Amino acid sequence: MQYRTYGKTGKKVSALGFGLMRLPMDGDHVDMDVAVELIRRAIELGVNYLDSAVGYCNAESQVAFGRSIEGLRDRVYVSTKNHYKGADGDEWQRNLDDSLDRIGVDVIDFYHLHGLSWDEYNGMLGADGPIDRFRRAKDEGVIRHKCFSCHDAPENMLKLIDTGEFEGMLLQYNLLDRRNEDVIAHAHAQGLGVAIMGPVGGGRLVAPSDQIQGLVRGSQSTPEVALRFVMANPNVTVALSGMGSMAMVEENAATAAREEPLNAAEREQVVASLADTQELMDLYCTGCGYCVPCPNDVDVPENFRLMNLHRVFGLTDHARDQYEGLGKKRKGDAFVEAWAAACLQCGECEPKCPQNIPIIAQLEETHAALGAA
Repeated sequence: MQYRTYGKTGKKVSALGFGLMRLPMDGDHVDMDVAVELIRRAIELGVNYLDSAVGYCNAESQVAFGRSIEGLRDRVYVSTKNHYKGADGDEWQRNLDDSLDRIGVDVIDFYHLHGLSWDEYNGMLGADGPIDRFRRAKDEGVIRHKCFSCHDAPENMLKLIDTGEFEGMLLQYNLLDRRNEDVIAHAHAQGLGVAIMGPVGGGRLVAPSDQIQGLVRGSQSTPEVALRFVMANPNVTVALSGMGSMAMVEENAATAAREEPLNAAEREQVVASLADTQELMDLYCTGCGYCVPCPNDVDVPENFRLMNLHRVFGLTDHARDQYEGLGKKRKGDAFVEAWAAACLQCGECEPKCPQNIPIIAQLEETHAALGAA
């Protein structure tokens, strides 16, 4: 297992972290025996950064976390999150206390404000509010390092980094979504540890793809390439993977054991290939959204995004599964048919497209490729 220093903290964390968001379930509950076995095997293989949150796995992830590290606390770093976004310091504190109790620890190593936005951060700054409690918990030694996870716009992530409030952050980054590369570089330059969520694209890069696997000679699977790409970014500290089987644990740990995820030539080749791929995708659709809303609720950009996953990346099985879900997409309290098959060919969208894409014809192609055989 390769280890990297987490920002200015001096902590050496494993390049592979275990994200405890998708543990094996038995109905509505975590299959505790299986989950504990997986987590303990990961620790045995050198994973020392484990990440959870209050609501994961029907609020049972932290319990599984605690059971898994009984007797192993000195071998792991505990990372978890507080999702409260209001102004009540007591409510924020209750979440922290509950997490300590569920995991069964006296101190949390990396404590994140969960899914924080710039506006939410500013709303939590009042006297004796959540940010005051956050700072106090650090001063009292209840948490060791103040962190945040974020899905906000990149420019707002940069603002949060520049507050000087935080020692680390968690954000999304993968082969299919490189929007946050500049943020990752800036965080690293400012001395923050950088943890990555979704290195395999939230499961999209688990599906086999000859195109993606072909990016790295000798690779054995699509998720291997995805993980190696993320870990090869010199500004990334740890890549979190949700591992639901022993095979995933073994494969990902083997990937993270590589002395060099990608050499300079391999990384240069992958980046060049991704640039070519983006140009190809933009020929089909840039996702600008000018074509929506559709009077018949067709989600044109999403249909075309799925078509790109099939056509450009070869992620056909995943694209078809997601396309089927568009056939019954939630809209408020109702469900609508948002897939390409629902297009009535009214033509309202085509004049709005800055690329002059023949949307109607391409929606027909999308349904032919991704619809039921």
